[in-house]
Amino acid sequence: MPRTTLTKIRLSDKRNAPLTSARRHRLTGSIRAPRRTAGSPSSARTVAPAVRLVGAPPADDVSMFTRLRLEPAYKAVSSEIERSILSGKLKPGMPLPTEQSLAERFGVHRSTVREAIRQVEQEGLVQRREGRRLFVTLPGLYDLAPRAARLLLLQQTTFQELWQVAVTLEPLAARLAAEHAEAVDLDELARNTALTADLQAQGADSVEHNARLVELDVEFHALVGRASHNRALMLAREPISLLYNPTLLQIHLHLPQSKARNLAAHRAILDALQRRDADAAAEWTRKHMVDFQKGFEMTGLDMRTPIAKAR
Repeated sequence: MPRTTLTKIRLSDKRNAPLTSARRHRLTGSIRAPRRTAGSPSSARTVAPAVRLVGAPPADDVSMFTRLRLEPAYKAVSSEIERSILSGKLKPGMPLPTEQSLAERFGVHRSTVREAIRQVEQEGLVQRREGRRLFVTLPGLYDLAPRAARLLLLQQTTFQELWQVAVTLEPLAARLAAEHAEAVDLDELARNTALTADLQAQGADSVEHNARLVELDVEFHALVGRASHNRALMLAREPISLLYNPTLLQIHLHLPQSKARNLAAHRAILDALQRRDADAAAEWTRKHMVDFQKGFEMTGLDMRTPIAKAR
């Protein structure tokens, strides 16, 4: 006889067989209480009432349990996709599997996958190319700064809080730049400083002129941050720099002398970087930040003001 393939293991046939009268008697007899006579000692026993321990919660008390917090399915899917990207399983440039493939893999509807992909796309981890196909990408260091800046605005962060961080980060960036800056970094800083000097030499005082000076000022400090070649520091300082832009413009418009002081500080910092003098670069940057605080107060602004109210 040909051998048959193995099938799922079943329970014993005796369990599924119909009960005969003899078998029913054996089963019921095994759980039936023994017959007691009137004179037997056990007949006089009474069932003792259940004793409840002092301080014990009632049997149906569920207060010791915490409510489960179940995240939506699309968040679980998006988190798994993000983990695959951050772990390197999905590398930049690789195409993301199709919605249908992901839906089958995760056991969810395509609409759930679509919502998950939308969330991952908002994080900047995937982007659409070649029509509608999605490819893995990594956001740049400065792509995340606007989002962090908006969060600081929503948190009602004050200028005082920003300055307390900047007066620490900016000198640190200058110190690291003196140690790690490459020739191209120093060239870009020199070009920025020359453009600032040329623009100030023109003597124009229009809003557009001062706004361009602010752009060059912000760019100078961003270039110092990049010259540090420390990605964590570059990412930490960028949102603060973005939020200072409107304030720098107000200082330039109300205190014309601040522009010359800014240029002098930038030249001193650049000189220290070119000489690889980390202490001098950090100290000049610290003085520059203190000078900014004084200009802020001389303009009549309150450092305790939330950033959102001053924009």
